[in-house]
Amino acid sequence: MNKQMLILCVASFFGGIVGGIVSTQVVLPNSAEAQKSNGVNAEEFLLLDAKGKARAGIGLDANGEVGLVLRSKDGNRTLTLSPDDPAVIKLVERGGRILWGAP
Repeated sequence: MNKQMLILCVASFFGGIVGGIVSTQVVLPNSAEAQKSNGVNAEEFLLLDAKGKARAGIGLDANGEVGLVLRSKDGNRTLTLSPDDPAVIKLVERGGRILWGAP
């Protein structure tokens, strides 16, 4: 009885090790390998306030242009910085009127 229990424990131990190795090679997604160990890859990063509203962000728009966006606390003004836009820096009110811009 003790010999059978020992064989069962040893078989379970090695089965767990082999199963763990196989699962990390087969089951893990390949996207984890696509990222560099010293960086993070994403199309957008957002800074949210306590209510979950986006107050700042950096990312790519639908045209693939990069930009940095900062929003006022009340959401009435937006400051954007985009090297791809003709007005590199602009301050825009909620209605879309440009309050200030710099080429």
